Amino acid sequence: MGPLAAADHLLGFAAPALFVGLLVAVLARFFWREARARGWWLTVGVNCLCGVLALAGGLALFGVDAKMASYGALVAAVATSQWLLGRAWRG
Repeated sequence: MGPLAAADHLLGFAAPALFVGLLVAVLARFFWREARARGWWLTVGVNCLCGVLALAGGLALFGVDAKMASYGALVAAVATSQWLLGRAWRG
């Protein structure tokens, strides 16, 4: 596999995490006042990193990519990171 094909595979693997992380960060800024206090790029970066780690964990656990359980873990990881970054536990 050449470098372009490897980059294509890695981008295809990370694309759902990048999309969900960006979407959650953008929507949180519109609907959640506390989310505006943090830097936008920091929020996107942390959400995407948590999403990629969740997908990598699913790949390591199941041995294959694109399992629905991995995507469920992706959504849960991004939602949890957004919740923590927004300091929602304060009420």
